[in-house]
Amino acid sequence: MKALLDSSNCLTAGIARLREEIGLIAPFPQDALDEAATAAARAPDAHRDRTGERFITLDPASSTDLDQAFAIEQSGADLLLHYAIADLGWFVRERGAVDRAAWKRGMTQYLPGDRVPLYPPVLGEKAASLLPDGPRPAVVFTIRIDPAGEVAIDGIERAVIRSRAKLGYETVRKDDLPEQFGELSRRIHAAERARGAARVDPPQQELGRTEDGRFWLALNPQSEAELDNAALSLACNLAVAKLFVAHRTGLFRVMQEPQGRAVKRLRASARARGIAWARNESLRVVERRLDAGRPEEAAFMLEIRRASRGASYAPFAEGSPPWHSAMEAAYVHATAPLRRLADRYVVEAALALAQSGRLPDGMEQAFRGLPRVMARAATTANRVENAALDLAEAVLLQGREGETFRAVVTEIGQRGARLQLLDIPVVTRIETDGLREHEQIEVRLIAADPAVREARFELA
Repeated sequence: MKALLDSSNCLTAGIARLREEIGLIAPFPQDALDEAATAAARAPDAHRDRTGERFITLDPASSTDLDQAFAIEQSGADLLLHYAIADLGWFVRERGAVDRAAWKRGMTQYLPGDRVPLYPPVLGEKAASLLPDGPRPAVVFTIRIDPAGEVAIDGIERAVIRSRAKLGYETVRKDDLPEQFGELSRRIHAAERARGAARVDPPQQELGRTEDGRFWLALNPQSEAELDNAALSLACNLAVAKLFVAHRTGLFRVMQEPQGRAVKRLRASARARGIAWARNESLRVVERRLDAGRPEEAAFMLEIRRASRGASYAPFAEGSPPWHSAMEAAYVHATAPLRRLADRYVVEAALALAQSGRLPDGMEQAFRGLPRVMARAATTANRVENAALDLAEAVLLQGREGETFRAVVTEIGQRGARLQLLDIPVVTRIETDGLREHEQIEVRLIAADPAVREARFELA
C-alpha cells in the first residue's frame, strides 16, 4: 500500500476485520476465472515482433503485476521513450465475464500487506504482466521528449516484447538502467517547473515494532529511482492527453487545488511547524519547495494529501477544457491497465487515434460511463486508506495513554476542534472548550483502541 507499509505485520488482524467490514470483493466468479484461463493461453497474432529490443521494468521488488516496461534511445537532441504497456485489451473480451468483473471492481484495492486485484491473477500477475520470463503482448507508445521536456507521440503499436530485467526500487543500481534514464527524468521535471506544476509526492508511512514491543512510525520519502521512474509514466500520460485534446475526445484526470477552509487548516499547520508561507503565496508555490527528507515538511506533505479533494475522471467536453491543477496541464491515466479499469480504454483509444484517427465503436459511451465506476472505486480506496491509517495510529499510540503531545487547532466546527499533532502525523478531534483556530496546545492521550480504530485525546 503506497500510503502505509506494515513492515512488522502489526496490522494483520485489524486489516482482516477491515476487509470484512468494508466488504471488499475477494473471489472472482467462476466464469471469469475460466474465461481468464482461456484468454491467458491466447497467442498474439496482431503484434509486431520487438523481442530483440532491451525492455526492462522498474517497480517495487515484490511486485508481480507489472504494467510498464521501457527502453530509451537518443534521436538527435531528442530522446525517444519506448513505453510498453500491458495489453489488457488483447486478453479481455468486451462484455465478457472478465470485463464484467472488472467493471464491478474498477481498480485494484490495496491494503497494508494485502490487495484485492482488478483482474484474475492468471492475467494480472502472469500472462498480461510484463514479467521477464518470456515474450508478452504490449501496446508500445513511442514518446519523443525534446531538450525542454516537451512531449509528443511518435507512434503507438501493438508489439510482442521481452523484458530483459525485473529491477526493484530497493536494489536497482545506476548501471542497470539505460544511459539516458536520468536525463529523461531531468527534462520532464524541468518542464514541470516551467509550467508551474506542483505534484505532491508524500512519503510512505512505515509502522514497525522494536524487540521490546514498542511501536514506531517512520516517514520514508520516495527514492530517486522511484521519482525518476514516475517521470516516464508522466511523459506518456501527458503525451496521450495532447493526442486526445487534438482529436477533441478522450477520458481525462481533472483536479482542483484545496480551497477555502482546507487551505486555512494547512496555513495553521504550516505556521505551527515553522514552514514559511507568505500571505500572498499560493499553496502550489509552497508545495514546490517542500523537502520530503525533512520530517516536519514530510508530515506537512501528508496533510496536503489529506486536504486535497482529489482528482476525478471526466470525458472531453466542448467548452470545458480538461485541466489537472497539480500538473498544470491536460492529463490522463494510461499506464496502469492491470490496476485501473479506465486505463485499458485510454490505451485502446490512443492506439486507434494514432493509427486511424478514429475511436473504436462504443468508446465514447465507455468514456461517459467510466467516471462513475472509477469514482465508486476511488471512494472505496479512500475509505480503505483512511481506515488503515486510523488503525495504524491506534496501534502506534497503544500503551502511551497519559502521554502529552503538541498539537495545533486547524478548525473549529460542530464536531469539535480538529487537531493536527505536530510530533506524529495524527489528526484527531476534541471538544472545543474555548479553543481558537490556529492555537497551539498540548493534549493528553486518554485511550488508543485498535479494535475500533480510534485514539481519544483531552486538553492537557
